[in-house]
Amino acid sequence: MTTQENRTKVTILTDAYRIKGYIDLVPGARVTDFMLEAREFLAVMDAEVYEIELGGRQVLTAPFIDVNRNHIQIVTAG
Repeated sequence: MTTQENRTKVTILTDAYRIKGYIDLVPGARVTDFMLEAREFLAVMDAEVYEIELGGRQVLTAPFIDVNRNHIQIVTAG
């Protein structure tokens, strides 16, 4: 079960979208390690999805989405 202290805010960039949301990350763990251990899809909670261009419009909000890790170009925490 996910707890608030396990949630880490992230921004994920793909070739088409900017995704903001939270991943379930153990306190003290690194996002890099999380990505290395992730399987085919990355679970993102409280997701907001925007068009990639600067000022791109919001295209989706969802309590949960799976992002195919093969499409991820950049992940930032915070």
